[in-house]
Amino acid sequence: MCHEILRDARLYGLLLKYDEDLAAEARAEGCECGGVLHVSDFPRKPRGGPPELGAEHERRLSFCCDRDGCRGRVTPRSVRFLGRRVYLGAVVVLVSAMMNGPTPRRVAKLVLLIGASRRTLERWRAWWRTAFAGSVFWKAAAGRFAAPVARRFLPQSLLDRFGGDEGERLVAALRFLSPITSKSARNAMAS
Repeated sequence: MCHEILRDARLYGLLLKYDEDLAAEARAEGCECGGVLHVSDFPRKPRGGPPELGAEHERRLSFCCDRDGCRGRVTPRSVRFLGRRVYLGAVVVLVSAMMNGPTPRRVAKLVLLIGASRRTLERWRAWWRTAFAGSVFWKAAAGRFAAPVARRFLPQSLLDRFGGDEGERLVAALRFLSPITSKSARNAMAS
């Protein structure tokens, strides 16, 4: 079932729409110096998605201030990209969730599905349990859930906290995780 979601171009179209909405909100807020933000997207070569995704999926929405002396960059939160990772956020979340109790057969299927090496999959699994679970974001956000989220089963235990079918839970989790996808958003949360 997960592999069907990862190959559904409609999912990535929906995530692009969410990113465009987040970008519009960030642009409307303007730069912290009061300057106007102009489009300054940058190219990405996301991996793991379906081959039919268009060029619009190969850019990270971002802005640059128009004021001389500032030229600050504002990169809004994203539901498509999980920070600087080259694999799409949906891929990192779902494949990492599927890695709970990895068997050689399961790992082999995942490697074929998205083209990532076993080492990459293990690195993602470790990131969820160490860097993510120890982050300021997670320490503050984990308390929002009525039932505790099991650290050793991240991200599956996080996905399980959201309602709906598998696709809806994935989108909800990506929206929940969006503050960690942008330095601009993390800085705003810290203040």
